Amino acid sequence: MNKDKLIETVARLVKIPKGILAIDESLNTCNQRFEKLGVPTTEEKRREYRELLINAPGVEKYISGYILFDETIRQSTRDGKSFTSILQAKGIDIGIKVDQGLIDFPLHPGEKITQGLDGLSDRLKEYKNMGATFAKWRAVYTIGENIPSEDCLRQNAIFLAKYALICQELGIVPVIELEVLIDGDHNLEKCYEITAHNLDVLFGELRKLDIFISGLILKTSMVIAGKDAKIKSSPEDVAQMTIKCLTEHVPAYIGGIVFLSGGQGEEEAAMNLNAMHNDGPLPWPLTFSYGRAIQNPALQSWAKNPNDIATAQALLLAAAKNNSEASIGEYKK
Repeated sequence: MNKDKLIETVARLVKIPKGILAIDESLNTCNQRFEKLGVPTTEEKRREYRELLINAPGVEKYISGYILFDETIRQSTRDGKSFTSILQAKGIDIGIKVDQGLIDFPLHPGEKITQGLDGLSDRLKEYKNMGATFAKWRAVYTIGENIPSEDCLRQNAIFLAKYALICQELGIVPVIELEVLIDGDHNLEKCYEITAHNLDVLFGELRKLDIFISGLILKTSMVIAGKDAKIKSSPEDVAQMTIKCLTEHVPAYIGGIVFLSGGQGEEEAAMNLNAMHNDGPLPWPLTFSYGRAIQNPALQSWAKNPNDIATAQALLLAAAKNNSEASIGEYKK
């Protein structure tokens, strides 16, 4: 394991005021979004859309890394330039989603675990040869009656630790994604309780395998009330509870922390991130790794007029800029 190289990669990825753009939607998820907007669900249309995202002029001012899907990392522009070569020319790190999706957790109704460890080392070696410097593995948790269970938290943490170990041994920075779903009517305090305990379980498993904590990035959901909760969370409440949770349950020497948007609207995600940078310095770099909260305006525009690439790219850059400003507490609605 080359610890210095891992630290260098992490530092590039969480260098404020930049963040990570996730364009790693699975084929099924991408197609579902296309269907809702009346876009044909073909490989060529997915390639065309992602070319727009990757070719956006000046995006490197706000984005340090792109997380790609297996299909996307192999694709090229219409004139034959590989997506990876374009990102490298911009100085943007190439990331890759390596988990293989969610499956039902046996004997645990309503809970999911993430699969993908089989053949992971070989896949990572191939992606590294394509230019990937970091990877991502996502675990998902639903808050409901008696869930998430201790078994679910622990099993996902065990898989995440094994994934992180394989990544680091190959010189690839692991991004560990913990998403507590915003679905449901749980309050802010319940989300805090689940998130805090989940972090304790995760770092316990990481320590068992002697994972190099300074050479990884935690990607987490914010502490926020469910979207059906009676009392909605203000940016100030989200910031206070999230920072408290992270400060008390994440090692101060972690490489960096980034947020997923997790179903928040573009404005909400930016405002919540911004509020976290209003009360002085934090022990770790804290920025964004958004997908929909940055992509959505561009996708909507492109779906309406696929020929107007410039407008869609301008909307992408505006959303990226908003979150770049939020990562230093300078975003204004």
